[in-house]
Amino acid sequence: MARRRSDPLARQAVLGIAAGRIAIGVGAVFVTRPALKALGFAETDTAGTALGRIAGGRDIALGLLALAARDDRKALRIAVLAGAAVDAADAVTFGVAARDPSARRAGVSGVLSGTAAAITGAWAWRRLGGD
Repeated sequence: MARRRSDPLARQAVLGIAAGRIAIGVGAVFVTRPALKALGFAETDTAGTALGRIAGGRDIALGLLALAARDDRKALRIAVLAGAAVDAADAVTFGVAARDPSARRAGVSGVLSGTAAAITGAWAWRRLGGD
């Protein structure tokens, strides 16, 4: 059986998401309050800032994992699947947050971006698929 070639469009989508994930993560870690405000959160306390930094670190790690796996299709698929699962969980979490009027803007934005990233990740995972 012929070995399946990597899909260049799926690979580019994964690398684009990884770069965006790293950029958002760096913002969340190093300029936390402005980053959270840009995401739609009106006010953040110490706990919110700490959670923002934790999420930022997670995004940096996931982005770097995808970049490190860029030349290994099987490893890239694993990184994509992990990222898509996190994005889906983020979308659900933002959906719950959107019930609070003070977080509605951030919640809706997070549902849209998390869902889009999860769907794109699932699509790329499939396109980078098996041997």
